[in-house]
Amino acid sequence: MTIDAHCHVIAVDRDRYPRNPLGGVESAWSQQRPVGAKELIADMDEAGIDRAIVVQASTAYGHDNSYVADSVEQYPDRFAGVFSVDMLAPDAPEQLAHWVSRGLQGARLFTTGSTMPGQASWLSDARLHPAWEWAEENNLPLCLQMRPEGIPALRELLDRFPGVKVLLDHAARPDLTGGAPYDEARELFDLAQYDGVYLKLTERTLVSSTKAPADPESFLGRLLLDFGAERLMWGSNYPAAEDDLPTLYERSREVLGFLPAAAREQIFTGTADRLYPVWAGS
Repeated sequence: MTIDAHCHVIAVDRDRYPRNPLGGVESAWSQQRPVGAKELIADMDEAGIDRAIVVQASTAYGHDNSYVADSVEQYPDRFAGVFSVDMLAPDAPEQLAHWVSRGLQGARLFTTGSTMPGQASWLSDARLHPAWEWAEENNLPLCLQMRPEGIPALRELLDRFPGVKVLLDHAARPDLTGGAPYDEARELFDLAQYDGVYLKLTERTLVSSTKAPADPESFLGRLLLDFGAERLMWGSNYPAAEDDLPTLYERSREVLGFLPAAAREQIFTGTADRLYPVWAGS
């Protein structure tokens, strides 16, 4: 079984699912290559991917998670869902509870992206604490779209809420331009000391790791050594990534092909299955 731990769905129907992107600017990819839930299923079937974690498209829908929730409800045997809320809002815990009641299994904090460059400073805002406390008490995984500049603020949150499982989208976009020993990514490797930190290896991370002077085996091998395969997972980032899903999946398997079979099984299946055990017993 293969699980895509990071993909998106975009509805063609803008009346039922109006766009309301964070920052007020809709991402180019969501306008140019929208892929709906039914189409994503077909693409998964073509690629040989069994299940997917559908992550809220923040640059299309902001905090309105209706389409993700409806997609998971329609295809519960194929999708789990990750939603987004305003984590600074006074009622953030109630918002988290609402979307969990809709059948979604994780939440996302969007602090940077193609339409919101740089690293947002609100990750260090104390108003986040009630939402993080709720996530810790309710075992709700939190994935973060962030840059390395946000790691100090993240560490403060991890120290305060050690029980929260944190998934870093695109492995927090590390800077690999200097090559081995990847001194620019030192803060990312330091996060391995926190047992609750997991990394998503998406097209963005895997492609950058293969560009000179970075060595894919030394960088990805170090991730395996420091974090362990049990805290790494693969995600296509489709359709934000430009290629079709079969190509993204095949290329990722090629890049990670040097890893032991047991490690690949964790990255492509086991880690996501443990974090989002929605399909247990199916």
